Amino acid sequence: MERHILLVDDNPNDVELALTALSEVEAQQVTVAHSGQEALNILQAPSQPAPDLILLDLKMPHMDGLAVLDAVRADRRLREIPVVMLTTSGEEGDIKACYEHGATAYVVKPLDFTQFRDALNTILRFWTTLNRSPRVS
Repeated sequence: MERHILLVDDNPNDVELALTALSEVEAQQVTVAHSGQEALNILQAPSQPAPDLILLDLKMPHMDGLAVLDAVRADRRLREIPVVMLTTSGEEGDIKACYEHGATAYVVKPLDFTQFRDALNTILRFWTTLNRSPRVS
């Protein structure tokens, strides 16, 4: 069963690394949003099916990950989607804020590609294979 992942990250290098890592996992359809606003445009488009998982960067200009997370959690159609914060920040305040805003998980991006790939594979294996969530319609 193909799973749809929405990757939200403004850093082109991080997007490229994530797409490379995600390409090693079969049966995944990945949509990339390069900003918080682009992510909301994708998520709120009536013609777009809701993703099975959102990988969301925290530190983005104009609309940060918390604002996107708030919008997702406020939307009846989207609020059940797992949102994994995938960010470079390991600051305790950021971690706490993300959980307070409804993050499902918080992962600090490893700097090493192999560790980054392994982290993404673990995230995907759990959220798209092992975990059972209600289908978002």
